[in-house]
Amino acid sequence: MSDLLERITIDPQICHGKPVVRGLRYPVETLLELMSAGMTLEEILADYEDLEREDLLAVLAYAAKLSRVKRIDQLRA
Repeated sequence: MSDLLERITIDPQICHGKPVVRGLRYPVETLLELMSAGMTLEEILADYEDLEREDLLAVLAYAAKLSRVKRIDQLRA
């Protein structure tokens, strides 16, 4: 998984420091939104020709890593 995560870069000069794929200005957030909206990896790759399948797998690996927490407490209003 570490090889995949190397594809995710953070640079204050690119997309205001948001995590992006290989410095290409494709925010992880945007690609996750496309996937959660139902786009397949193949559809995304067809729309964004400079992305590679491993880039999208890296986005998923990055999201999985961020979601690892020991405990989540519900906030009370």
